[in-house]
Amino acid sequence: KRNVTLTSATDEKEYDGTALTNDKVTVSGDGFVEGEGATYTVTGSQTLVGESENTFEYTLNEGTKAGNYNITQVEGTLTVTDREEAYEITVVAKSGTEKYDGEEKSISGFVTTAFEVEGNTYTVEGLTAGASGTDAGGYPAVVTGTAVVKDVDGNDVTEQFSVTTQDGALTITKRNVTLTSATDEKEYDGT
Repeated sequence: KRNVTLTSATDEKEYDGTALTNDKVTVSGDGFVEGEGATYTVTGSQTLVGESENTFEYTLNEGTKAGNYNITQVEGTLTVTDREEAYEITVVAKSGTEKYDGEEKSISGFVTTAFEVEGNTYTVEGLTAGASGTDAGGYPAVVTGTAVVKDVDGNDVTEQFSVTTQDGALTITKRNVTLTSATDEKEYDGT
């Protein structure tokens, strides 16, 4: 029998939100006889930081008899590393303007917590912001909490991001009031 080793590719990249795949399979050892061989279905995939085997299956081509070969299957490794430069996103707290009417006014939340980076959508959680007030003036909507970034599948990918926050503000404007004394007229009568 001929000794044949089928080895799937080993590959690596830094995190970019998309799956790392490599469907190359290398044949080594004695190799297949000319005109014989196999087809391969590579199923290995790695999206998050970490590593996994580049799994694959093979099917011998028509006319290739398994009894003529000792086939060894070796799976490569797919590795996704942390980004050297984190993706930068800014979460902005909502701002608003209201006119004083004696009632309490308030704002809360963010302009958006969903961001698209290189074609992938991410959501920021774990932050709060809000402000309230009754009297005319400015009230800062300070962002508090710890940002957690998740991908569309709910995986925590915070380590790949640099999240900055921007406070908002609630502004209550003064009411414009004009006081006008009366205009009047009479002929002289001593009073």
